[in-house]
Amino acid sequence: MKRIASLSLDLDNQWSYMKTHGDAGWDSYPTYLDVVVPRALELFEKHGLSITFFIVGRDASMDINHKAIRSIADAGHEIGNHSFDHEPWLHLYSKQQLDEEFDKTERALFDATGARPTGFRGPGYSLSPTVLEVLAERGYDYDCSTLPTYIGPLARAYYFMRSPAMSDEEKAKRKKLFGTFADGRQSLKPHFVKAGERDLVEIPVTTFPGVKTPIHASYVIYLASFSETAAMAYWRTALTACRVSGVEPSILLHPLDFLAGTDIEELKFFPGMSMTLEKKLSLMDKIVGTLNDSYKVVDMREHAAAFRSINERTVDDPDKSPKIPSVSMPTVAKP
Repeated sequence: MKRIASLSLDLDNQWSYMKTHGDAGWDSYPTYLDVVVPRALELFEKHGLSITFFIVGRDASMDINHKAIRSIADAGHEIGNHSFDHEPWLHLYSKQQLDEEFDKTERALFDATGARPTGFRGPGYSLSPTVLEVLAERGYDYDCSTLPTYIGPLARAYYFMRSPAMSDEEKAKRKKLFGTFADGRQSLKPHFVKAGERDLVEIPVTTFPGVKTPIHASYVIYLASFSETAAMAYWRTALTACRVSGVEPSILLHPLDFLAGTDIEELKFFPGMSMTLEKKLSLMDKIVGTLNDSYKVVDMREHAAAFRSINERTVDDPDKSPKIPSVSMPTVAKP
């Protein structure tokens, strides 16, 4: 039997990229979901996959996005919480602010899709003990906001370099964007994290075992802008390293993986956006196809459930060292 791997897509919209970048005009909430979502759904249908879409509450609350977002749920994909306003400084929020943020997001997602999220990913991998505590209190099962890599500070510095109009105040808010060097020491494997009185499953975004360089699709596409052969060799080697090290990968996708600079003029400066749409979609087909050939690809909810199930069996086996037992999860109240 194949080992499992999970696949998720952070559905950051055009305005959220512009906001994080400090660009004017983001507050008119320009959207490209009507373009991105059909392309992504077509790829996943081709490979017979159900994945997790982490959706921003602000987008779910807007009528202009309802058709695209509803089509995700109708296609059988899991709906996850990606915050309401997509602010990468979510770790600075108070508990009351987080409760309000998640309540608005849950209501918007339920109204748009009929689904209540049980999983969360912080924008820009923003996370704090208070975030985890609020997630546990609201009945979430898992979080996947960690990115174990050493190059976070380099990515942040590059981002600031490409954002000359950003003020010092705005940069201060983003001082933990993409994480710290110490994040590279975090585990790549799912594990329990203490969240108040309960335990959540933490599923890290997988990086290359050992060296901890990114392997999400956007990074592979960036490498392919220099050499597609080298990029795909890197991707296949990363999957081999995961198998050898016992890591069941959780692979992250982004909307820009399905867009070219000719689609969105304002986002042409992002890495990989100079690539033609035809080449990019072909690469995505190869990336997803290779993962699907190597693993049983599931959504994040199923990945978390599989981890809990294995852990429960380990606890019941007296010949094995016990781990933290699972905890029954209360149902999220209907908005």
